Amino acid sequence: MRRAIQAVLIAALLFVFYYVGFGFFGKTAGTIVSIFSTLTVVSLGFMIFMENRNPSSTMAWILLLALVPVVGLFFYLLFGQNYFKRRKFDKKAEQDSKIYEMLEEGSVRVQQDLSDLNPMQQQLLRLSQRLARTPISFSSETRILTNGKETFSTLLQELEKAKHHIHMEYYIYRADDIGTRIQRILIEKAKAGVHVRFMYDAWGSMQLPKSFLREMANAGVKVAAYGSSKAFFLSRVNFRNHRKIVVIDGNVGFIGGLNVGDEYLSRNATYGFWRDTHMSVKGEAVRTLQIIFLQDWNYMTGEQVLEAEYLSPLLAERNSGAVQIIPSGPDNDRRALKNIFFSMITSAQKSVWLATPYFIPDEDILTSLRVAAMSGLDVRILFPAKPDKWLPFLASHSYFPALLDVGVQIYEYEKGFLHSKLLIIDGEVATIGTANMDMRSFHLNFEVNALLVQTESVQRIVSDFERDLKSTKQIVLDKFMKKKIPERILESLARLMSPLL
Repeated sequence: MRRAIQAVLIAALLFVFYYVGFGFFGKTAGTIVSIFSTLTVVSLGFMIFMENRNPSSTMAWILLLALVPVVGLFFYLLFGQNYFKRRKFDKKAEQDSKIYEMLEEGSVRVQQDLSDLNPMQQQLLRLSQRLARTPISFSSETRILTNGKETFSTLLQELEKAKHHIHMEYYIYRADDIGTRIQRILIEKAKAGVHVRFMYDAWGSMQLPKSFLREMANAGVKVAAYGSSKAFFLSRVNFRNHRKIVVIDGNVGFIGGLNVGDEYLSRNATYGFWRDTHMSVKGEAVRTLQIIFLQDWNYMTGEQVLEAEYLSPLLAERNSGAVQIIPSGPDNDRRALKNIFFSMITSAQKSVWLATPYFIPDEDILTSLRVAAMSGLDVRILFPAKPDKWLPFLASHSYFPALLDVGVQIYEYEKGFLHSKLLIIDGEVATIGTANMDMRSFHLNFEVNALLVQTESVQRIVSDFERDLKSTKQIVLDKFMKKKIPERILESLARLMSPLL
């Protein structure tokens, strides 16, 4: 919040000098301010150009700075700077890489011949392992948790069983009924000697009261915020920790789309029924989830906790299905999740089914979906009928005509708000997690997904998707294009801003 206030003050000051300077301070002062403002905009534009960003992002920033200098400068100071990323995240990436290499050498993992899978699946897993550098597990058990009731019921049960440690990391955590119930358990467990570490994103959980956090800390819960730096120009607000991770005693993990808040239990009148998908994990893959949390924790607190007692999960029964936990974020230029999504879509043989609350793809993903549809594949997109955020909702709609025109089937979920983040290929391969199908998840957020190949959970995801389709209305191109001109203009403007979202 302090960064936002500082940005507003800077922008307001520039506004005063730029627009009032001529009349109040005289032509000389006004000319100096005008020259200063022009040089500032040109310098920032050159910096953005030399950063070699995505071309659409580069053009969007330069256009914004050129047309509306004060507003553009405000947004750049708040969201656009990349030098913080280079200075801090490169170091994190180096540390993570060393840890993954060390654990690969020192861990005893169940090896499974990929020959049980078809060539496309083998190729996808080899790619995902190279991109994410995390192990593929054939000794893990997964269970799909549909919506908030099943998710939080299971989570509360597992938290009550904790004996050694609880590690929790959320983008949004609210101090409401469900948030307080979980807090009570964390406090109780900490007092009983269980090691409890709780991390939240400072931007996503900005409304979390300090008294709520202080109560946990006083009881022995270790609390850390991602992005809590007071330095405005570091622009941490733009790089958010969007992950949702829980690890209990190193044996049980949780991953998926649900944050902690009453709205995720369909208790918010604005959103109504909240449709979401989460997943519990047991066995070998929990180790990877644990490592991701501990590396995030180390990055924010400096505490190194990579000890055997945290990294020795009970192995599940060996099976033919593969599970891989995949982290992605601005600390890794490989864009692991985005490139895995792209590979999944382009390698599909029969179908591509996608569920996402925000659809703001880059050119690669958009083209891959269009080509898949033109190749005769069954391409379906499940999208909310009503928004929780208007700007991404409008921007998402601007991409629909190009998809509908080539045969992509787009369905609006009408039962409530759809927040599931799923990609299903040929009914046998799926990914579930925190990443949306948008450029923020591709390039700016820290995300974590699970890649599932020929597991029972994939079949559950498929059946849930088919059931969700019964609560939708299919978008028809001719009707969609009959929107009023003002609405279409708003969608186009939102799309123009989409690289900045």
